[in-house]
Amino acid sequence: MKTLAVDFLLKESPNAIAIVDTKLNFISYSNQWHQKFSLNKTDNNNKPLFDNIIEMPDSFKIALKKAINGEEDINHGRKFILPDGNLQWLKWKIIPSKTENHGFDGAIIFMDDITIEQKEIELLHKAEEVARIGCWELDLLNNTVNWTKTTKDIHEVAIDFVPNLEEGINFYKEGIHRDKITQLVGLAINEGKPFETELIIITAKGNEVWVCAKGEVELLNGKAVRLIGTFQDIDERKKIELAHQEISERLKITTQTAQIGTWNYDLTENELEWDHEMYRIFDIDKNQFSGVFKAWSSAIHPDDLERTLAATNDAINGIKDFDEEFRIKHKDGNIKFIRGLSKTIKDLHGNTIKMTGANWDITELRSTEFELAESTKLFAKTFENSAIGMALVSSDLKWLKVNKSLSQSLGYSEEELLKMTSMDITHPDDLTGSNSFKNNVVKGNDENLQFQKRFFHKNGNIVHAIIGATPVNDLNGKVSHVITQFLDITDRIEAQKKLEALVDVTKSQNESLTNFAHIVSHNLRSHSTNMTMLTKFLNEEEDENEVKNLNKMITSASQSLSETIAHLNDVVQVKTGALEQMQSISVLSTINQITKSINGLLEEQRAILNIDVNKSHFAHAVPAYLESIFLNVVTNALKYRAKERTPVIDIKSQIKKNNILISFTDNGQGIDLKRHGENIFGMYKTFHKHKDAKGIGLFITKNQIESMNGSISIESEVDKGTTIFIKLKQA
Repeated sequence: MKTLAVDFLLKESPNAIAIVDTKLNFISYSNQWHQKFSLNKTDNNNKPLFDNIIEMPDSFKIALKKAINGEEDINHGRKFILPDGNLQWLKWKIIPSKTENHGFDGAIIFMDDITIEQKEIELLHKAEEVARIGCWELDLLNNTVNWTKTTKDIHEVAIDFVPNLEEGINFYKEGIHRDKITQLVGLAINEGKPFETELIIITAKGNEVWVCAKGEVELLNGKAVRLIGTFQDIDERKKIELAHQEISERLKITTQTAQIGTWNYDLTENELEWDHEMYRIFDIDKNQFSGVFKAWSSAIHPDDLERTLAATNDAINGIKDFDEEFRIKHKDGNIKFIRGLSKTIKDLHGNTIKMTGANWDITELRSTEFELAESTKLFAKTFENSAIGMALVSSDLKWLKVNKSLSQSLGYSEEELLKMTSMDITHPDDLTGSNSFKNNVVKGNDENLQFQKRFFHKNGNIVHAIIGATPVNDLNGKVSHVITQFLDITDRIEAQKKLEALVDVTKSQNESLTNFAHIVSHNLRSHSTNMTMLTKFLNEEEDENEVKNLNKMITSASQSLSETIAHLNDVVQVKTGALEQMQSISVLSTINQITKSINGLLEEQRAILNIDVNKSHFAHAVPAYLESIFLNVVTNALKYRAKERTPVIDIKSQIKKNNILISFTDNGQGIDLKRHGENIFGMYKTFHKHKDAKGIGLFITKNQIESMNGSISIESEVDKGTTIFIKLKQA
């Protein structure tokens, strides 16, 4: 009877239960088992378990084998992928069956298929993850907090994280956000008030996230016992919303600052809606505005009305959007320039039902443009007709525009100048200064810079100019171009050079005159004293022989005086009109000419002349002076030759800047410059005991060279030779 009762209870159990023996054959099973897990509806008693049940996971088979050997196994619910690919969630408990005398005789299986429930839960979790909506619970009776997986994901905490109320609140950003959630939770607990708020939390990883927290209160006897709610990640949506608000605020500020008014026109109702800025632009009282199309059109300037209305009709008819500039007239008579834009809105049938657009006041812009245009015209006229050269130059010194005066000063046409930079025609000696000037202009070290430089005229002449520069900056503050002024001072410089040359000549002549006066005073006084003494002796002498001797001495003194006067006359003649007689003279031809004139002397002395002078070297000199200078230098080299060696004279020339340097080197007796250096070019200064030495040659030579704006210098060593350097202007 007891066995029948047990079998009945097993069969009618609401749970799926099966009992198997040690060979895994069915002993008994419940109807629920038969319905859920049997492959067929026939009786399965004493039949093998795995031949008569649906597909089971391997873990179940392993657990069952362990159970018949006395090991209990409990599975609270797991997902299995069956061989056919289907998903199944199974929950089981397997208990070993044991008899008192025979040990383990089988196993009792409690099985439950929870696939449907688990799929629903899984779908719910997926929905939470996709929507980023989690759930939370605050159990006030047990003082516990529960978070769903999505809630934990939003907080970026581990899946096993279990928070308390204080930890949960501390995730909110310190300040107004944490204070707000603390206040709302407090009101929910104390007064039962539900809440919904949007705040910022700081996740466990330090990220700021906007969340929407909602809470409901469960009351028991009027007292809150549980708070439940949702927790949603709204970070992306909130940031877009905040950005939209920021853009809207910026647009509002921009429209006010830029004086832009917006409007909407409902064509079906003939209603025109303006914002505050529109009333200000049109100088219309809002309370007096009828709000119809005619009220707007009546403000348009009569001269622009027809064109503006035609453009409006084109926009209404969908031909093209309104994009016009027109004038309006205020009540006080002031004229304003307005720019208008609009877009049309159509219904499903393609009919225009609304227009929306904007107007902004561009009066100041148009006034500025007009002033700029007038200023540009004035500058263009001033630029082109200026009496001095003017140019627009890029930051790399390339000509951008030049006027006629500049073209005339440099000899190039505007087209030619625009193909080059100012550096292309700058004098080489001024390139460094030009680069420094360029750097100062580009760096903006000075607003107005000025300096003097030289250019090459198209014909090769040098043009002197004072350059003034004013840099012009672009919108970024960088120099875009430079306005330069070109003041041609060539005539002034040439006049100054002539004046300086005249001053130098005058100074030199004054020095020569002073020197000449000293010489005249000294030399003539010596002759005068000598002749006075001889005359006195003659008057007192009675001896005829001695008288004859004194007469000879007086004659000799007279000849010396005459010779001195001749020398002094030569000195005077050197600088008289020298500058006016200067011309271009071939250095080589002059040397060849003087060598021919002393050819006999050269042969007599068996002298060797080595001439290294380029035939293209021309000096700016007086022909007679240049011949005299060369002749004096060469004959001196022969006159003061070394007796023990053959005379050798090397004559060379070279160009140094704008000068020609001619050197004469001999191997003669040489001069002790330490002893005689200061007097080397003095009058009547001799440095050798030579019967023909009178000390007048080098003095006259120096004066001749200096009268032609040249210079002379000497290098010499006793018994080794002398080199004389003569520098003259290149022709």
